[in-house]
Amino acid sequence: MIASTPTSADYWMLAAILLLLLLLIFFGVAEMALSRISKPKAAALADQGVKSARSLAKLVTDPARWVNPLLLSVNICQTVQATLTGVVAGRLFGAGGVAVGVLLNVVVFYVFAEAVPKTYAVLYPERAALIIARPTSFIVSFWPLQFVSRGLISLTNVIVRGKGLQSGPFVSEQEFLGIVEAAAQDEVIEHEERELIESVIEFGDTVVREVMVPRPDMVTVDHNMTITQALDVAISEGYSRLPVIQEGEEDIDVVGIAYTKDLMRAEREGLGASVMTDLIRKVVIVPETKPVNRLMREMQREKYHLAVVADEHGSIVGIISLEDCLEELVGEIIDEFDDDEVGVVRLPNGNYRVDGKMPIDDVNDLLATHLPNTDWDTLAGFVFNMVEHVPEPGESVEAEGWKFTVEELVGRRIRTIQISAHVQDVSES
Repeated sequence: MIASTPTSADYWMLAAILLLLLLLIFFGVAEMALSRISKPKAAALADQGVKSARSLAKLVTDPARWVNPLLLSVNICQTVQATLTGVVAGRLFGAGGVAVGVLLNVVVFYVFAEAVPKTYAVLYPERAALIIARPTSFIVSFWPLQFVSRGLISLTNVIVRGKGLQSGPFVSEQEFLGIVEAAAQDEVIEHEERELIESVIEFGDTVVREVMVPRPDMVTVDHNMTITQALDVAISEGYSRLPVIQEGEEDIDVVGIAYTKDLMRAEREGLGASVMTDLIRKVVIVPETKPVNRLMREMQREKYHLAVVADEHGSIVGIISLEDCLEELVGEIIDEFDDDEVGVVRLPNGNYRVDGKMPIDDVNDLLATHLPNTDWDTLAGFVFNMVEHVPEPGESVEAEGWKFTVEELVGRRIRTIQISAHVQDVSES
């Protein structure tokens, strides 16, 4: 029941509310459509001469140009319409007007200004983006809107320090990965592109210890070897660079790097019987906790391809090459000298046979588990620390519904592990 007769001011406010509803519908379509059109798609439409495609390409190429002004416009419209709706509802319905105003905002504006336009943009992103491209380009170019949005973002960055950015708002890694996953599912990007993006994000959190060749797997030559002997090792193993070791007082030390091309040149010059001492080049030693992305940049800048890895006590624990760093980004690189071993084999009974060197993160991806990786990096390390002794073949541990059985040992090293689903015995329940 209407508490008072509507006045001309009420009608003007209702007209303003309707206009704001139309603007919010437009902004809803624009926000969703522009976020779902890729740069290549917009460029292709522009090349085809499609109407409004040039404006669309400019917006998509520079998201910072429209994101903040558009979000500010939405905020202004929502605030104004909510205020006007409350005023009109209060004048027309008296004390119960506030409840009416809230109901209208929740139902009408949510359905017509949020759900409907954004659903349309999801279903028809290309058509929606072309429709809103020119008006959006005009609106976000309005200099007062640009000025206010930049000022508010600058204020945000003053209040919340530490990001070092002036454009905001900020997106976390997990939010970004969620956007990438959604884009792959919607076929906006290829799944191979998604995997590469995820590798780049994870690359910044990877340390040398996680990707190095551990010391037991290192192929080395002794500093007392002749050039011919060292060259035989290099050719048989297929390496262009080999660490040169020397027995120290307490441990084996890496004294340098031998380049296969240097050995071959000396061999051709008739120096094969000589000790290779004069051919040893300087070695770079890095800590096992060094981030891989910084090491790769350092390798590019300093022009070296192989580094020796040491732990906190100074002991040699492995080596890492530029190829190892690249494989973290693009996946395994197999050449004619590599053993074409499959890290995971699905057995006929449904179990998995896994290389003990498989990283825990890859095991978690395979099994959809959350095995810890704080004190170890590989599945063999996880099993070894769970049993707390050198295991025997056939010995197993259980975690998160899976059973990990040691299948093959080489010395004290766990070489292969068989993974099976752990079926709880009735007597256990």
